[in-house]
Amino acid sequence: MPVSFMDWLRYFAAALLPAAAIAYLCGCFNGAVIVSKYILRDDVRSHGSGNAGLTNFYRTFGGFLTLMVILTDVLKAVAALLLAGMLVGGTFGQYWAGLFCLLGHMFPCMFRFKGGKGILSGGAIAIMIDWRIALVVWGGFLLLTVLTRYVSLGSLWAGGSFPFITWYCFPSPGIVALAFVIGGLIVWQHRANVRRLLKGTERKFSLHKKRE
Repeated sequence: MPVSFMDWLRYFAAALLPAAAIAYLCGCFNGAVIVSKYILRDDVRSHGSGNAGLTNFYRTFGGFLTLMVILTDVLKAVAALLLAGMLVGGTFGQYWAGLFCLLGHMFPCMFRFKGGKGILSGGAIAIMIDWRIALVVWGGFLLLTVLTRYVSLGSLWAGGSFPFITWYCFPSPGIVALAFVIGGLIVWQHRANVRRLLKGTERKFSLHKKRE
């Protein structure tokens, strides 16, 4: 790792900045928007919650194309960590790439910066980083979603638990700081869901698609 200020500047210019750009652009390939806008010719963001995520896509359109959304959002996370992670290296590189991939997913420049909430891509990132992190994040997500039928509640667990299980697995200040930013972004993206949960107006998930 760099030791002097000039070394850090060179490292930032040669590795961190290009890795961030690659990961962000990978994240911009939002599956829900691409499938709905260019295949179904009906932008998912004009329906339901207005979110460009898997849940809103399934509630609005359902069907086999939901698998294409899943595949797109998972593969872009894999590509981001493999390509950008190679430039930075190590676990820090995975978290760095993961952060900017999620920023691309949430705020895609090619879709007017209106994207999804990062759960599916974030879950793929967790799996690639460490099985223990994936177990805590996905285990809690699935358990809460199945028991309550609130996808948002499981998502809040995923975002909230991510930095703490990271702290346990990789107690490095830089990695933990990135994990808190990633988890904080996911929780922040669900702020409207939190308000609806508190009011009792949050919709429960159903396997039966209901068109808005």
